[in-house]
Amino acid sequence: MRKLSMDELGRMSVEEFKQSEKNKVIVVLDNIRSMHNVGSVFRTADAFLIEAICLCGYTPQPPHRDIHKTALGATETVDWLYYENTIDAITDLQERGYKIYAVEQAEGSISLEKFVWQPSHKIAVIMGNEVEGVASELLPYCDGCIEIPQLGTKHSLNISVAAGIVLWKLCEQRFLG
Repeated sequence: MRKLSMDELGRMSVEEFKQSEKNKVIVVLDNIRSMHNVGSVFRTADAFLIEAICLCGYTPQPPHRDIHKTALGATETVDWLYYENTIDAITDLQERGYKIYAVEQAEGSISLEKFVWQPSHKIAVIMGNEVEGVASELLPYCDGCIEIPQLGTKHSLNISVAAGIVLWKLCEQRFLG
């Protein structure tokens, strides 16, 4: 066994990425404070051909070297929008036909392994602040909540890890064919 070289991986160019058919998924970042987390979500969004990221509230915006440090160029491939507040992002996305799901532990949340989504439908997932999670006032605007099951003593995951898990689940059908 050997590692594949960069040439063997056959990655697409920025232009090819821009032209490719995206998964109908938008990530909404609700008041994320860490530039490294924002950069990591950009990189994960690139990996899974996510349509776009909505940066809301005080979530840092590119360009910034600390975002770039973890995004590794994904801010050049993944489209992003800024909204002063997350409710405006939700309203805009709903008007464009997206179902909105918060990634949050809440009454009636759907465990991720039981969540069913049709890739032909548009979905937006809200990832919340590192300390507070998704703001409570946003939940009434959502079509539901998705919860990542956990077995240990901690009750949450880092937002960049949670985004990777949820985006994989939403996009796995494309990989499994």
